[in-house]
Amino acid sequence: TLDLTRREDPCFGKFLEMEEIGNLQAEINETKLKIEILRLEKETADIAHPFYLRKKCEVLQGMSRHLEAILRWKEAFRKRLLKPRCQESLPIEATFHKDVVELLKEAVTFIEKLESHLETLRSIPQIPNMMKNMDTALAKTEVLVMELDELADEILKWRERQKE
Repeated sequence: TLDLTRREDPCFGKFLEMEEIGNLQAEINETKLKIEILRLEKETADIAHPFYLRKKCEVLQGMSRHLEAILRWKEAFRKRLLKPRCQESLPIEATFHKDVVELLKEAVTFIEKLESHLETLRSIPQIPNMMKNMDTALAKTEVLVMELDELADEILKWRERQKE
């Protein structure tokens, strides 16, 4: 009989309604976050998927092995290219001698550029470590800036006290 005679107060109905609205908004926000996470996973799936990374790594390793083999013979190539060909006859027509000289210059330039590209390739595995170091340096710098601001405020307060 008590349950039958009980009245619903309008303030409690509003409270329950507001609580339901809050729960629905929290659920909507959670769903939005899940959608954003799935979208990011989809965008980065091709890049970060181990299958594709393994293939790219194998290709890069193959290229590196090939380039290292070329660099092993680099000194011999340089000596041969720089060695004067005096009193030797080249089996090339005289009209193409100028082109051969230019080609040799470009070959030497190519080998030199190849060295810098290989150094770049060798530094790729160190990039995450460098990024971590940069992040820590940035964080330390921000802390120092905050401390400097605090010191500047203290100095200004001290000056005002000295003037008084």
